[in-house]
Amino acid sequence: MEILDSIEAMRAWRRSLPTNVRIGFAPTMGNLHAGHISLVDQAAIDSDKVVASIFVNPMQFGANEDLDAYPRTMEADLEKLEAAGAAAVFTPTIDDIYPEGVDHHTAVEVPGLTNVLCGASRAGHFKGVTTVVSKLFAAVQPDVAAFGAKDLQQVLVIKKMVRDLLLPIEIVTVPTMRESDGLAMSSRNGYLTPSERQLAPHFSQTLANCAEAIRTDHSAIETALEAAREALNAHGFKIDYLEARKTFDLSTATSLDEEIALFGAVFLGKTRLIDNRVISSS
Repeated sequence: MEILDSIEAMRAWRRSLPTNVRIGFAPTMGNLHAGHISLVDQAAIDSDKVVASIFVNPMQFGANEDLDAYPRTMEADLEKLEAAGAAAVFTPTIDDIYPEGVDHHTAVEVPGLTNVLCGASRAGHFKGVTTVVSKLFAAVQPDVAAFGAKDLQQVLVIKKMVRDLLLPIEIVTVPTMRESDGLAMSSRNGYLTPSERQLAPHFSQTLANCAEAIRTDHSAIETALEAAREALNAHGFKIDYLEARKTFDLSTATSLDEEIALFGAVFLGKTRLIDNRVISSS
């Protein structure tokens, strides 16, 4: 497995490959768990060689968020990626990605999908995501890239960016990996105290119950959402948002005439958790 620690090294490795080699890409911020490895596994199915990246992106963190505290576990991450069969790992520095600093860097922004849900509560977050992903795409030049369904809004934003900018990259959505008790895998789960970790699965279970209630009675979306909010409050969660949205454009869902999803973000103590459930009309 090649460790490519600069843009120049990444581009040189990419140029060294035959033109008919199909490249899969799994972008990460490190502190890897099984959910990240599932991205590598899916990219491997759809390509000849897989590149993973590890880069903690400062542009997508807000002023009061956990950039400095975000766990860095490079040595362990590299071992996991080698075991997963990655051909190369791209590990650029902040100076590589933002040579003049984040505040003086050209930004890539996707309209519409980014002003609701996480975009409403985390100002500038998706601008940071789309800017860094566009730069990683330019450096890696993948044919296919894998993103996790846990961050479903992010997946929809990236897909629109790729369409709008005419990028020749296939975006593959990989199902959410969950712990045995249903909690969606996340690097931030490590911030939970033991007692909070015991409570955390109620979040995913509440979303599952809400989704089932909506499937049972398509006309009762708001009633199901209110019941879910009450359940989360009762378990001690602080709700950022819990909403049903159409997966096409993230507008508010009013029925199951189109595919919709439940999107939730909550705080448990100081830890922010996100999850979703897609609900199909069929």
